[in-house]
Amino acid sequence: MLTRRHALILAGGAVMCSVRPGHAAPSLAPVPLVMAHRGASALRPEHTLASYAKAIADGADYIEPDLVPTSDGVLVARHESNIAGTSDVADHPEFASRKRTIVIDGVSETGWFTTDFTLKELKTLRARERLPAVRAHNTRYDGHFDIPTFEEVIDFVAAEAAARGRVIGLIPEIKNSTHFHKLGQTPEETFLQVIGAHEYTRYCPLEVQSFETTNLKMLYGRVKAINPQARLMFLMGERTQRVPDLVASGHGATFGDLMTPAALRDVRQYADVIGPSNVDIIPRDGAGAWLAPSSLIEDAHRAGLLVHSYTFRPENCFLPLQLRNAMGDNARNPEGSIAEIRRYLDLGLDGFFTDDPALGRQAVRM
Repeated sequence: MLTRRHALILAGGAVMCSVRPGHAAPSLAPVPLVMAHRGASALRPEHTLASYAKAIADGADYIEPDLVPTSDGVLVARHESNIAGTSDVADHPEFASRKRTIVIDGVSETGWFTTDFTLKELKTLRARERLPAVRAHNTRYDGHFDIPTFEEVIDFVAAEAAARGRVIGLIPEIKNSTHFHKLGQTPEETFLQVIGAHEYTRYCPLEVQSFETTNLKMLYGRVKAINPQARLMFLMGERTQRVPDLVASGHGATFGDLMTPAALRDVRQYADVIGPSNVDIIPRDGAGAWLAPSSLIEDAHRAGLLVHSYTFRPENCFLPLQLRNAMGDNARNPEGSIAEIRRYLDLGLDGFFTDDPALGRQAVRM
């Protein structure tokens, strides 16, 4: 019997994807999906074409470009608007005066922000490793790559798909929507224009993410009108964290409030998938040890939602206490990472973000 959950899995994997000449026919099995978190960010600086290339080579089903706008409204791939930690902007004296402190979704940040730069100016910068203390091996690539636009990412993925003969999904996140709207930006409209203008994004597996509800409700029908197989994912922050757009509209709802069975049924009206953190599925104690799993995956499935969680990272410092080895906090622990992913898959997880897609692929194949 084909359950609603399996129908959703099939609808979002390669099954619904129109098979283009030269591409492999899709599998009918509801295999958990491997999402490359900012590319293969454990092995290359995040949100660079090199990181996406490594992720694709390592077998990722989807690659993730987080999207933020420039001052001239172009969407670029950065995890956040603040580029202080992911570029060499601090080494450019011509931009020293643009360093400032602003508040984004209630959090004060100091640095340089994409909305203060034109695309032409951003293209003079080079990407850097965001976690140099943990991923020192990635710093050898500092300065090698620029900041790609969303359109450049689409073209790159389309080219890789054509070269490899398999369809590769895109799972973009529209970041900080409420904040950017206050600045006069319209990232959703730009996003729709971009995916509508590219043949690849009109048929490839596409899953659109946001931590906000308002833009998902606006995008739901419009994205599917461009790409009928597309899905929308409601990303979920910590249970006590308030939902940014609801705060802006005068409501105090937390992400935890939206994780109840009744609330999940409402979420299903504007999303096909929820994206909780791994610790919302299996909480940890103060020492980082696993506690008993929550019922979130089961509750979401009953509401007709898939669950794609974030983020599996291969270093000891990110693993639950039970799976860490004695090699040090920043050491890679592939066996521990695979074991962690396997436990979540055993709970019924439908897909997951990982900084190391090769390990994610190994876990799925076991």
